[in-house]
Amino acid sequence: MSSSNDTIGDFLTSIRNASKAQKPSLNVQWSRLREGVARILTESGYLAGFRKVERDDKPVLELTLKYVSGVPAITSIERVSTPGRRVYAGYSAVPKVIGGMGVSILTTSRGVMTDSEARRQKVGGELLAKVW
Repeated sequence: MSSSNDTIGDFLTSIRNASKAQKPSLNVQWSRLREGVARILTESGYLAGFRKVERDDKPVLELTLKYVSGVPAITSIERVSTPGRRVYAGYSAVPKVIGGMGVSILTTSRGVMTDSEARRQKVGGELLAKVW
């Protein structure tokens, strides 16, 4: 794996590329943040599932991609906040993705959550990504 400063950007790119290539699953290096993002993508119906496994004594996240009639469930997945340009939003200013059709993923003081969860719990945070 290449060493990059934007590990979440690389993670999202891996998912995007694997789904465009119609791969059934992919393995990425594990981190709590990546696991949180994978949990949200699974709960929102964009991934079929994920699990943490040990490979060569290193934790790895195994993602199972989801397809609907052969079409990837993820139409688009975009990084919002980058290492060079952090984007934060208060709970009332968290943007809706395509009028609520998509999901914004935020990292907050209460963990990784969706835009609707953040509004409900009245917490803001850093906007990591948008998915639809």
